[in-house]
Amino acid sequence: MSQGILFVISAPSGAGKTSLVKELRVQVDGFSVSISHTTRTMRPGEIDGVDYFFTNSEKFEEMIAAGEFLEYAKVFGNYYGTAQATVENALSAGKDVLLEIDWQGARQIKKLLPDCQSLFILPPSREALWQRLQKRGQDNAETIERRMRESISEMSHFSEYDYLIINDDFNQAVDEMRSIVVASRLKTYNQSTYNKDLIANLLG
Repeated sequence: MSQGILFVISAPSGAGKTSLVKELRVQVDGFSVSISHTTRTMRPGEIDGVDYFFTNSEKFEEMIAAGEFLEYAKVFGNYYGTAQATVENALSAGKDVLLEIDWQGARQIKKLLPDCQSLFILPPSREALWQRLQKRGQDNAETIERRMRESISEMSHFSEYDYLIINDDFNQAVDEMRSIVVASRLKTYNQSTYNKDLIANLLG
């Protein structure tokens, strides 16, 4: 069975990453989205096991000690991590995996799996980022200020990624992400793996 492709996607808080990935999944088949573990509080509308696997710090640290994470990081005082078995099982089954993580996690992943395709999403301006954070209606002014500072720090790592997308026009950003996925699937190595029998027949 062919090996799937791992797509690593990062963005500062408020850049629209979650909405873009959701729409990409609607428009492009063949994805297995890795669900991360986190110790942060569940937000309104979120579902355990769908948006994240919500757990406490004690359990998370036990998983770290057991070496169960492909990557993990502490962001805004909360742990986030990707279970290694989840990703490896999907890739081995020939599924492409979308992994939404921050730059710290992306750096860890790229060391372990250098063939992954990494995408970074930027907002069109600081003002737009500020407005998006405010519109969430979930944080007070102090928290928004802190998230802005962290977002600026996060954005400084964009050059570590293979692709850069500016989320100014939502539909255009989705089109660009879809183009990256299609192009990655059409690389000679991937195509020759997916179409092994066809190529053997043509050349036999």
